[in-house]
Amino acid sequence: MEKEEILLIKRLQELSMRSYNRGIFVYSDFLNMYEQDLLFSNISTPFTLFGGFLNAERQIAIFGSADDLGYSPAPPVTCILISPVMQKFADDLTHRDFLGSVLGLGIKRETIGDIIIKNNTGYIFCLDTVADYIKEHLKKVRHTYVKCEIVTEIPDEVNPEIEEKIIVIASERLDAIISEVYNLSRSESNSLFTAKKVFVNGKLTENNSYKIKVNDTISVRGFGRFNFSGILQETRKGKLRAKVDVF
Repeated sequence: MEKEEILLIKRLQELSMRSYNRGIFVYSDFLNMYEQDLLFSNISTPFTLFGGFLNAERQIAIFGSADDLGYSPAPPVTCILISPVMQKFADDLTHRDFLGSVLGLGIKRETIGDIIIKNNTGYIFCLDTVADYIKEHLKKVRHTYVKCEIVTEIPDEVNPEIEEKIIVIASERLDAIISEVYNLSRSESNSLFTAKKVFVNGKLTENNSYKIKVNDTISVRGFGRFNFSGILQETRKGKLRAKVDVF
């Protein structure tokens, strides 16, 4: 295990114990999928994940339980709307452009969650501690002048578009389903497992023969995410027709 991983686990354990000992909710920085897997594997006290919107990939850990503590958590996550001052003269802005401009302010990556791009406008989820600084100092993304606004209610358009897809598979093995969803060969699909790029419900898996279950959410680094809705029917040739929702 790398030094950075050991330090992260210790940090998560400290946050968990602080919540338990003080009887309060305690929050982590944003965690990527691999860091969330370390969380699941090493923390046994109650926690939940929150990224600011449904199906967020980068999320903070909320240590504590509303049932135990008697009140609900208030996750310290803010959404900032970043839009060109003059849209018709704006560059075609990408996720990398928005992220690079924010990090260029000296902001640490772990304080930034997901970035959703809609109509050349960015919605950036971040920790409350850096929200005002970003709002005050972010004036430009690439060559485009922008304005920043803190959003108090998350608009529906922030939620990723979902594509319903019907696939035909020989079995409910995870590698077979990933192959069909992303149009990969079986060897290409299997290489994702050895590269530690496949997560089931936030947990890293290297088991390519895992039998997928209804409502499992699969994340594949570099490709995206999908939810398995289940088997619809068996074909005449004995294969399975299944439905997935791809984000």
